Amino acid sequence: MQPAETTYRYRTIWISDVHLGTRGCKADMLLDFLRRTESEYLYLVGDIVDGWRLKRSWYWPQAHNDVVQKLLRKVRKGTKVFYIPGNHDEALRQFIGLQFGGATVVDEAVHVTADGRRFLVIHGDSFDAVVKYAKWLAHLGDTAYTVLLVLNTWLNQARRRLGFTYWSLSAYLKHKVKNAVEYIGNYETALVEEARRRDVDGVICGHIHSAGMRDMQGVLYCNDGDWVESCTALVEHETGELEILDWAEPRHALPVRAAA
Repeated sequence: MQPAETTYRYRTIWISDVHLGTRGCKADMLLDFLRRTESEYLYLVGDIVDGWRLKRSWYWPQAHNDVVQKLLRKVRKGTKVFYIPGNHDEALRQFIGLQFGGATVVDEAVHVTADGRRFLVIHGDSFDAVVKYAKWLAHLGDTAYTVLLVLNTWLNQARRRLGFTYWSLSAYLKHKVKNAVEYIGNYETALVEEARRRDVDGVICGHIHSAGMRDMQGVLYCNDGDWVESCTALVEHETGELEILDWAEPRHALPVRAAA
């Protein structure tokens, strides 16, 4: 982690897949990130609150409430906040066009960077065949995923006692399983094709808990990751340059940058 007095200023920040209301949510890390960063624009790109999990059992510790309060405080201080619902907080889609605490709920957005590039900002679940056509299977997968996150929590508690930094078991397994790798590739391709159809320069999404940024035949694909496994965010510098921040790394590791 960076020293407490360090403040990072960006033009825009994108975060998604926080999953407030679940035990896997890394609310403390997100609070640290929100306290140390400032931006003109802040996009909440879906699955900020996990309505699926809260319907089954209520879990809402103080840290989760603190995240909400911190986001509202940013609005009051002048940050323009846009909330794009995902599949886990899909109930908010009935409030498209309205504001909550000054944050505007939108189905999607087109963000124009400082250097003039246009990006489609969307959660991405509408391009996920499992969520779109077999929601029961998505819920089944969500349950198995929750069990994996519990194991991940126990593992990292042991790692902290031994003096090691945070490491995601679930993210490691996701990138090692052939079917998961193929699924991620198909998802990225679908989003890029949609961006090309919309005649924009790139797409910014979440949903699959896999941060990444790559040029795909002239279209820039950006995924801001999550705050359950990887604790990542996508940021835009004042120049329009985009960067993925890994807040779980002691020094944020080496930034992943895209040429302006």
